[in-house]
Amino acid sequence: VNVGCVPKKVMWNAAVHAEFVHDHADYGFETPGVKFNWRTIKEKRDAYVRRLNEIYENNVKKAHIDIIRGYGKFTADPEPTIEVDGKKYTAPHILIATGGRPAVPPDSEIPGASLGITSDGFFDLEELPRRSVIVGAGYIAVEIAGILSTLGSKSSLLIRRDKVV
Repeated sequence: VNVGCVPKKVMWNAAVHAEFVHDHADYGFETPGVKFNWRTIKEKRDAYVRRLNEIYENNVKKAHIDIIRGYGKFTADPEPTIEVDGKKYTAPHILIATGGRPAVPPDSEIPGASLGITSDGFFDLEELPRRSVIVGAGYIAVEIAGILSTLGSKSSLLIRRDKVV
């Protein structure tokens, strides 16, 4: 929810609106002086994500589900049991949501790698970059390149092979 589908869809929606504005004249609309404000969409997007998080947290509470944060592992106990940071929890149903984190290679492997950001960092950008280079051929890279380009960043997509995934 925080740095994936939902905020990316909000940004994609902003890009769709930018395309509509771009094409308005073809349909008889006069739209001189229309400007895009990155900070405005970022604030709206972040507020939307916060609101969704509150809704999800309330739904979890209503369902009497306990969220335990930390580093855990299943134990050898006969009942479903996990140990999180030294404390054991037993329940009929246990969900371990590991999440994931993108990795940036060290500069020793790829000189200048530390100057880049991950797809998560896209959501932290405080302003629309004038130029952007997106590395990757997966759907996330292609969507982010499309969003940035449509909103006004001169964007390039670098891929390893001859086509996107």
